[in-house]
Amino acid sequence: MQVHGAAQSVREGRRAIDRDWLTVTGLAFVAGFVDAAAFVALAGLFTAHVTGNFVLIGAELVSTSNGVIAKLCALPAFVLAVAATRLIALALERRRIGVLRALLGLEALVLACFGAFGLALGPFPSPDSAPAVCVGMLGVIAMGIQNATGRLALGHLAATTVMTVNVTQTVLDVTDLLRGERGDGDRTRARLRRMLPAVLAFAIGALAGAFGIAAWSFWCLVVPVLALAALMIVSEPIQDHSGP
Repeated sequence: MQVHGAAQSVREGRRAIDRDWLTVTGLAFVAGFVDAAAFVALAGLFTAHVTGNFVLIGAELVSTSNGVIAKLCALPAFVLAVAATRLIALALERRRIGVLRALLGLEALVLACFGAFGLALGPFPSPDSAPAVCVGMLGVIAMGIQNATGRLALGHLAATTVMTVNVTQTVLDVTDLLRGERGDGDRTRARLRRMLPAVLAFAIGALAGAFGIAAWSFWCLVVPVLALAALMIVSEPIQDHSGP
């Protein structure tokens, strides 16, 4: 019985690792895709890492170009999305409903609205026009939900939106492994296996999003929506709260 229980624990552990790998890879792909697509379609608006918009605001004010309004609105929209996601997660936990699947569904819904309104209201005469700003904020809200989800339900995994920390840690770990450091080799390799898929998936997603928005306009948002739907299937099941 003990041997059978140990074998079952090993299988469950492997399934959890596979699920974590798929989740990180899929979400990083989604973030890269949406960030690049929005950047191309909405005059350089960052949706996944909104602090980058501050740099662009300064550059655009100096060069007197357009698109400042959306970038100014991005941070408050992002903050409100994160706060709302936190409140939704707390409500789900009180009802014993699986947080991850529900938040992935919410992000997919907002991304679908991002694509639908982009198709309905575009092409935009100006990135500072009301339709362009409203559509851009839907993208920011979707990525705010993903950022919050990463902290609330996936805190043990690599970040899936902002890749600077992941890239830095990946380079450090590769350097240590190439130097032949043995003291912490297992931990370094485990961390590398956790970080590297996110970095690569984000890069692939960014390329796909840039080419997708150029070729198919906002129709390309079908891709990340389907990716989120697939992640909902492999994520943890919604807990049954019908019992006592």
